[in-house]
Amino acid sequence: MPAEYRFRPLVASDRRLFDRWLAEPHIDGWWGDAATEWAEIERDWAEGNTGTDMRIVEHRAHPFAYVQDYDVHFYDMPHYAHLKKRARGMDAFLGDPAYLGRGHGAAFLRARALQLIAAGAPLVAVDPAPDNTRAIAAYLRAGFAGDTILPCEDGTPIRLMLLEPA
Repeated sequence: MPAEYRFRPLVASDRRLFDRWLAEPHIDGWWGDAATEWAEIERDWAEGNTGTDMRIVEHRAHPFAYVQDYDVHFYDMPHYAHLKKRARGMDAFLGDPAYLGRGHGAAFLRARALQLIAAGAPLVAVDPAPDNTRAIAAYLRAGFAGDTILPCEDGTPIRLMLLEPA
């Protein structure tokens, strides 16, 4: 599989695509409803929030996933408090179900994490729900490691996983 992915900035005209993806059954329960998630994005844009870099992932010019990254110390996230300065947190979902089970999830996650490390991040952290086996498997295949369970800002347990430079 070609390892070339384009990570283009999320724009307002991506709303319908984003909404459609969040309605997919394989995403249900792992992300909020589309209206709530998009309202958070619009709030970040309106406030000029530079803490989160939001991207649509494309493969051969076809958008199929969403990824966002942020400085782990920008938000109040206690499970990241001990991480190095300039570490990046990353959240993502593979939206287009035609791309499921084909290795694209792990490939784009690794590609984006390595871009962040090349840009100066000492590591990239993710925090899937401990029972989100599909996401955990993709992160493991992408090179993330870790099985520590910690509470996030609202007390919900997460599994802390890191990808660090070799």
